[in-house]
Amino acid sequence: MLIGLVGVLVAGCCGGAGGQQSAPPPPPTVLFDPGNGAQGVSPTAPITATAQHGRIVDAVLTNPEGERVEAAVAPDGASWSAAEPLGYGKTYKAAITVQGAAGAPVTQEASFTTVDPADQTYVSMNPLDGQTVGVGQPLAFYFSEDAPAPDKAKAEQAIRIRTEPAVEGAFYWIDSREVHWRPKEYWQPGTEITVDADVYGKDLGNGVWGEENRTATFHIGDAVVLKADGASHQMSINVNGVEQRTIPVSLGKPSFPSNDGTHVVTEHHATKLMDSSTYGLPVDQGGYQTEVKWAVRISNSGEFLHAAPWSVADQGKRNVSHGCINMSNADAKAVYDLLKKGDVVEITNSGGPELKSTNGFGDWQVPWDEWLSGNR
Repeated sequence: MLIGLVGVLVAGCCGGAGGQQSAPPPPPTVLFDPGNGAQGVSPTAPITATAQHGRIVDAVLTNPEGERVEAAVAPDGASWSAAEPLGYGKTYKAAITVQGAAGAPVTQEASFTTVDPADQTYVSMNPLDGQTVGVGQPLAFYFSEDAPAPDKAKAEQAIRIRTEPAVEGAFYWIDSREVHWRPKEYWQPGTEITVDADVYGKDLGNGVWGEENRTATFHIGDAVVLKADGASHQMSINVNGVEQRTIPVSLGKPSFPSNDGTHVVTEHHATKLMDSSTYGLPVDQGGYQTEVKWAVRISNSGEFLHAAPWSVADQGKRNVSHGCINMSNADAKAVYDLLKKGDVVEITNSGGPELKSTNGFGDWQVPWDEWLSGNR
């Protein structure tokens, strides 16, 4: 009887659940992304660290010069991330301190190196930020000549276009470095457009990376459309769908006809030296060097609207120019003052060829179904 009681007492002291010792908490650790020693990291890639079995109490990311990079710890201490883009071809060091459930804080370090591209491309844009342009203005992007041409699909993915109101639009490549974006129809007056060319830190293909982001916001102004008829020798001026007036004009003579088609205004010159030799026509072969007033360029091949007081007697009756639209001084000044970049000049019945899509902003010469192909 005594032996049994002793056995019960011993079991009660040593074998119950209350006698078990709990396991110590696991030590805190840090998971880095990118991992320690990573190479070729994009300078815009997410740079993060995640705490395990603890919370982050301090975090430092430094560049090769020892300067701290802006970064932020999540409110719950579970993670940390860089808050600014990094540089190309640099090694960064991260030191993350984590406090576990017990014991002293633990600091872990990691380093990584960003990609060092052999070639970087700069993206130029047209229009520029803050401009008000006409309803025919395409959005043009030019990738610099000092680097390989980008992969077209990757380049398009890096360019974001937002419009208010929303419109249907698409990219179309003029050549390997120049791409345009336009809507299916002329822009609606009052449209607000924001463009973000987010190319920095982006692999654009063919070994080239983006050099710098670009952004621009611009406005579509009144719908100004001029319609020049080479058969009637008249040009109507239409603003927001209403014909304001019609003026007599003279287009290109049969030996130097104007181009039929939809032209877009690109430049204004109060005074312009018209030199046919710049378009391959020397003066001694029927060319000219003439200073004119109120010149508005509508193609790269030398078509302008401008004052031509010497041809007033022909205006409204016959075509006598070298391809330009001739007007009187008064009419040319009024047109010059009215037109803005991106406004439209439609030429018909000139007797000349169709305007090429690559001649200035001849974008509207490309049928929409063809434009949708992207010319890739």
